[in-house]
Amino acid sequence: MAADTQGGTSAGRSMFWQRFRRNRPAMLSAAALVLIALAALLAPAFEAVLGVDATRVDLFNQYAAPDGSHWLGTDEAGRDVLVRLLYGGRISLLVGLVAALGAATIGTAVGLLAGYYGGRLDTLLMRSTDGFIALPLLPLLIILAAVDLAKVGVPPDIANSELASLYRIIFIIALVGWTTVARLVRAGTLSVRTREFVRAAEAMGARPATIMLRHILPNIVSPIIVATTLSIGTVILLESVLSFLGLGIQPPIPSWGNMLTNAQELATRAPALAVWPGVVIFVTVMAFNFLGDGLQDALDPRATRR
Repeated sequence: MAADTQGGTSAGRSMFWQRFRRNRPAMLSAAALVLIALAALLAPAFEAVLGVDATRVDLFNQYAAPDGSHWLGTDEAGRDVLVRLLYGGRISLLVGLVAALGAATIGTAVGLLAGYYGGRLDTLLMRSTDGFIALPLLPLLIILAAVDLAKVGVPPDIANSELASLYRIIFIIALVGWTTVARLVRAGTLSVRTREFVRAAEAMGARPATIMLRHILPNIVSPIIVATTLSIGTVILLESVLSFLGLGIQPPIPSWGNMLTNAQELATRAPALAVWPGVVIFVTVMAFNFLGDGLQDALDPRATRR
């Protein structure tokens, strides 16, 4: 039995890899995301090799053209654009990953409870989900991001810290971004809960939490992975929009969104300052979307050879 299980697992992984490998846009997107993530992680190394300081202001070197020390030139404060892009990538990718995982966790919990218990709890949770979906997302995020943390009971030391804007953006996006995962998980739970192995676990006296986590969740994890991957690109885009509006990540912490904010008034004088963060945002969001589509095709047992 163990050998059969291991064989089935190996065969499933092999089939997944074959399907995913045939999807060229997904493979190219995965490679691009790995390169972007590695470059962001190696930002201090680039900083040391180029001999620049991402935070050092040099007003005598404003808008410098690309050269051996500044591969993408400098900005309005004389700071290296490439190194700031890499450090900004750290923040934008961190927000995307953490907020998407947080939203997926909330959505999974809501969907499991609604699908397994049903009845009034299902009605309450799903109507709440519909209510969140009906809310206009961007205006809601703008309102929540504009709230003064000090006036809602947050300790002043935390509310006024440099990382407060980072934590707030992650919390806000996770708080409103769980609805898609919740609906997918509920649908999967309704399908799986009637199968024989779930009925057998119930007959043996297994607790509901054990049934949901050990028997139902592993069988519906594929749509969760796909939805989470697709949402990362959306989260990065939302963070960029909020930062562009001045309500997201606040300086001196760099992000791709607030780099665009700084460049909007310099579009005619130094258009490259807006082009580079716009390009990396576009490439990253599109790469996550293509990767999510590729994972969906590879994880779908009904997927056919293209």
